[in-house]
Amino acid sequence: MVDTEKIEDALDYIRPALQRDGGDVQLIEITPEGVVKVKLVGACGSCPMSMLTLKRGVEVAIKQRVPEVVAVEAI
Repeated sequence: MVDTEKIEDALDYIRPALQRDGGDVQLIEITPEGVVKVKLVGACGSCPMSMLTLKRGVEVAIKQRVPEVVAVEAI
């Protein structure tokens, strides 16, 4: 099982970059399979580059700090 606190720590690492652009990220769910579901909010929620931010920013930051995470998905 993936530790919620570790995921929150990883999100806290990437969060300042998102907030500089008027956005943020919220942890919604961690599945038993190790999939982290997040919601991009603020400017990130409506940005056309949000999927790139999710995969190359948020997912990379989480997987580097919590290797047991299989994937990160936006809801």
